[in-house]
Amino acid sequence: MSYLLALDQGTSSSRSIVFDATGRIVAMAQRELRQIYPQPGWVEHDPLEIWNSQLATAREALHRAGLAAASIRAIGITNQRETTVVWERRTGRPVHNAIVWQDRRTAQACAALREQGLAETVLHKTGLRIDPYFSGTKIAWILDHVPGARARAEAGELAFGTIDSWLIWQLTGGAVHATDHSNASRTLLLDLQTRQWDSGLLAALRVPAAMMPEVLPSSTLFGDTLPELLGTSLPIAGVAGDQQSALFGQACFKAGMAKNTYGTGCFLLSHTGERFQTSS
Repeated sequence: MSYLLALDQGTSSSRSIVFDATGRIVAMAQRELRQIYPQPGWVEHDPLEIWNSQLATAREALHRAGLAAASIRAIGITNQRETTVVWERRTGRPVHNAIVWQDRRTAQACAALREQGLAETVLHKTGLRIDPYFSGTKIAWILDHVPGARARAEAGELAFGTIDSWLIWQLTGGAVHATDHSNASRTLLLDLQTRQWDSGLLAALRVPAAMMPEVLPSSTLFGDTLPELLGTSLPIAGVAGDQQSALFGQACFKAGMAKNTYGTGCFLLSHTGERFQTSS
């Protein structure tokens, strides 16, 4: 029998689950994630702690299941979405703590973008309202506050990613820098109709295009893990942000179906169908 390994990297913990071919949970492992509060309204995570805890739970889940990695058909990743990591391409080391989706430090930067008259453009292209919640202004904040970071990013030395990209990079040893549409859509930088990074939005939010990951469908082959991490090389065959993956996991496959997710936050998601729609 073949199995699937799901990596669930959330705001408060890293978790790994082994499923059998019928969807039954065979084993699970979970570790809490330290929350860092530098000052009121600021929330950070240690990216290396995220990676190390996620890898540890994957190994532990396989051990609890009594399985060798060769029994795993593929790996899937689901993750907290807007949390932002910037790292060195050469070493894979983060240049700053991850700025978590809850963080509000870029409120003034968002207000300035709205004052520039960008609100309607951003809403039309991304479906999002300009807010510190999303990744775009978080990236700019890191580049502006880490000495030399902006010049290095423009030179192509730094990479940006939401947590899915960060885990893919680490799992593949830096061979793959990619994200999926569900995570990319939460950055303020993705044009929903082209499903690619928008050059105008990148310029407006002062994010160099050189640091952006490739955008791929949620269900595709993202790359293969380094064999030494789990015992053999495994394909990463699915990636989706936690809320969208929960919608799919609850079998909301038809337009009009909706669900609530209760975790660190409460989210209502609705399947809007195959036709592009804007919010009223």
